[in-house]
Amino acid sequence: MPFLMGHIFKSGYKTIISLHKGKVNMRLKRINLLPALLGIVLLSAFTVSAEQEKKPNIIFILTDDLGFNQIGAYGDTVIKTPNLDDMANNGIRFDQAYAGNTVCSPSRVSLFTGRDGRYMSNNSNTVQLEEIDITMAHVLKHADYDTALFGKYSIGSKMGVTDPLAMGFDTWYGMYSILEGHRQYPKILWRDGVKERITENEGGRKGAYASELFTNEAISYIKQERENPFFIMLAYPSPHADLAVPKQYSDQYDLPETPYLGMQNGIPTDKYAWYYPEPVEKPNAVLAGMVTALDDYVGRIMSELEASGQLDNTIIVFTSDNGPHDEGGADPEFFKAAGPYKGQKRDLYDGGIHVPMLIQWPEKIKKGRVDNTPWLFADVLPTFADIAEVNLDLVPRVKTNGVSIKDLLSDSPVKMAERTLYWEFSKQVGDPNSGVIGDTYQAARRGEWKAVRYGFDAPLELFNITSDPGERHNLAAKQKSIAKEFYDMFEKYKSE
Repeated sequence: MPFLMGHIFKSGYKTIISLHKGKVNMRLKRINLLPALLGIVLLSAFTVSAEQEKKPNIIFILTDDLGFNQIGAYGDTVIKTPNLDDMANNGIRFDQAYAGNTVCSPSRVSLFTGRDGRYMSNNSNTVQLEEIDITMAHVLKHADYDTALFGKYSIGSKMGVTDPLAMGFDTWYGMYSILEGHRQYPKILWRDGVKERITENEGGRKGAYASELFTNEAISYIKQERENPFFIMLAYPSPHADLAVPKQYSDQYDLPETPYLGMQNGIPTDKYAWYYPEPVEKPNAVLAGMVTALDDYVGRIMSELEASGQLDNTIIVFTSDNGPHDEGGADPEFFKAAGPYKGQKRDLYDGGIHVPMLIQWPEKIKKGRVDNTPWLFADVLPTFADIAEVNLDLVPRVKTNGVSIKDLLSDSPVKMAERTLYWEFSKQVGDPNSGVIGDTYQAARRGEWKAVRYGFDAPLELFNITSDPGERHNLAAKQKSIAKEFYDMFEKYKSE
């Protein structure tokens, strides 16, 4: 470029090309090129600057009740997840990532607001966003992001006040209430606050699978031409019960089965049958198919990003809102869904909160690697703010106690300082969605140590999570000084 421009300056000529009677004529004309060249230089500088300032698109894919070990990249040998395995091979597989809680709603509130259990209004499954809350969508609007939510919401208490449109999203298509989010073939969905009938699922038919509908909407959104970067929250309701999936996915599996009977002649056959009354003949095949379907949908998202030239500058996050469940016929023990960890959904042992976390960002992450830094959902909002160059001190009413993990998102990560991660879970009495609060559980992790207390008056359990990831050996009696530090912390947070 400099060589060429130097010669143009010296010559001060332009070439005139014309056609006359089928012949090409060329002539030179002396001109003053300085103004034009200065314009080119300024335009080039502006273009470079614009490219440097271009912010990445962000897609956050949240699954519902997917266990740590239910992806091939994390060790599963039964369920087919080739696209997610590719994501791990081309991005970062976080092996020490934690959800915000052990059940859906408080985990999602934690994710959306950047707060852990210490700063939640409550930590039961009935918690909802409040009008004063500032979400990650609000924060990204400060960086001129277009924002969209497709899928399960379940944390809005009042339409027009805490629905997705009121909580920072420009576009919304999906499920609003908790119970809506428990149906894989919904009869109604919401589009920008307006109810839509899903006629394909009326009259006992199952013609429109929720997760596929949400994928289609996300792809249509990605295809739109826009000037601003986008943020998509793609929140799938599976593999949460009820267990259901298009037949082409469940037919890929021939597994040992114990049929789920649901309601029989008005009588529940297990504790969850009131919520999930339909029988499932092959629950293992269906659950495996649900995960494979999710994998397929992630592959479709990736393909569209690549086809539209947006893949390199898009951050894709894939994770789960909590550990695996045993509802509606699901058998987490069969799949070893929690991996080496103890417990499942509704536990604060790692099986309930330790989740798969994959992040791909081709522009910054050039090769796959494994990261063992402990972090949790409260860190997502400050991370996105950091990436989008939003100063949270200047965002009114934002309240987060998470930290940015942006420095981990490269091939040369910067080690984070050790800190304490904290959770609370208020278990409900009887009906899991009763709203009647029983015991409040507490858990905290600092470095290799993790403490759990299943009720304010319960004894504290202490585990070395490095040597004993399954939390089998309670060391509270042997490590009294460390146990006391956690005990004092739990007592302090209990009273706040």
